[in-house]
Amino acid sequence: MLLPLADLMQSPDYQEPLRPQFHFTAKRGWLNDPNGLVYAKGEYHLFFQHNPFGTNWGNMTWGHAVSKDLVHWKQLPNAIEPDDRGTIYSGSAVTDPSNTSGLEADLIALYTSAGGNNDASKGKPFTQSLAFSRDNGRTWTKHPRPIIGHIEAENRDPKVDWHEPTKHWIMALYLNRDDFAIFRSRNLVDWQETQRVSFPGSNECPDFFEMNVEGSRERKWVFTGANGRYWVGSFDGMQFRPEQEPLQVEFGANNYAVQSYYGLPQGRRVQIGWMRDGHYPNMPFNQQMTFPCDLTLKKVNGLFRLHRFPVKEIESIWTKGDAPGDLLDLECSFKIGKSVTRVNVNGVTVSFDPATSILSVLGRGAYLEPEKGRLSLRMLVDRTSIEVFGNGGRVSLSMCKQPSTPSKPSVEGANEVKIATPELRSAWR
Repeated sequence: MLLPLADLMQSPDYQEPLRPQFHFTAKRGWLNDPNGLVYAKGEYHLFFQHNPFGTNWGNMTWGHAVSKDLVHWKQLPNAIEPDDRGTIYSGSAVTDPSNTSGLEADLIALYTSAGGNNDASKGKPFTQSLAFSRDNGRTWTKHPRPIIGHIEAENRDPKVDWHEPTKHWIMALYLNRDDFAIFRSRNLVDWQETQRVSFPGSNECPDFFEMNVEGSRERKWVFTGANGRYWVGSFDGMQFRPEQEPLQVEFGANNYAVQSYYGLPQGRRVQIGWMRDGHYPNMPFNQQMTFPCDLTLKKVNGLFRLHRFPVKEIESIWTKGDAPGDLLDLECSFKIGKSVTRVNVNGVTVSFDPATSILSVLGRGAYLEPEKGRLSLRMLVDRTSIEVFGNGGRVSLSMCKQPSTPSKPSVEGANEVKIATPELRSAWR
């Protein structure tokens, strides 16, 4: 049954028993991929794949929320809704201060029109579309034609960035299987394909951006797929050339469709993903996002490696309760012994096996080499998720879980343990 939009936009109290308290969720309905992550005029915009009419996937629309600090979010009316080209699939958004597009817009969104996925678009293929806003994302106007026609299969998920040396916009676009394409444009409307690239082991939702290498003047380009698998290399405005084998920073079961923010000051790069496959029975919403993480690129043992770590803004909801809480930002470090170390927190055990150097939680594991015989862990614990970060974000494991009775965190099997457990208050209050 389809519910009227007015009913869906009533302000909920965000206190349902399975409602995450500091991870973003839609007020009502289904949520998946983060879209159009862009910072403009002091606001972080989070668009997202959204079904406004039910808690199952369908009726894909761009939902919209804004934040001043990446922690406290306000959901706005839907941004981009289905039309005769199809439902609205994933994409990205940019600012265009030089007005290269000629649209005199505050924000420009580029997205996939998913032909054939609604009655109005039956028989039509997937194409790439553009919409623009002149009031910082509150209302949108669609460009009258597709900006890129159909190429093959369900080509989708345009991710756009700016290439300063050549003064061109660049786009990474998913094509089919493990194939992607790169395009360039001067005006965000007319695009020229410059390269086809195949990245085995990853597909969908590309992200493509330049980063500083921490501790040096070197800069590299990073290409990620939906599962966070990434390639580091060089880019001349036309061709991307990977310079090492693909790597992974995320090893959990529930972090997908990762995308990073466009337009952040001072070269900052913040990433959000969809925590897919969580279970929220009998709730008015379905699915949640990962907590925003800063990305850094470091050279470790001769390889360029991404690190991801919770944004510092989480400190705005730190508090101190008198009893064990169900919302925690736990930090601990310890000297590795000969036996398995276990960190127990709210019904979940995070373990490290010194014989294999495997950090594991809820059935998933990642290799993590100790640093000078010690290990440091950061754990964000919400009602329905736990995100674990090892050694400053060298690896992360994002996992959905079910709520459990809060208990005081404990560490077993380690020496010289240091532990801090700031409790968190709800970001919705």
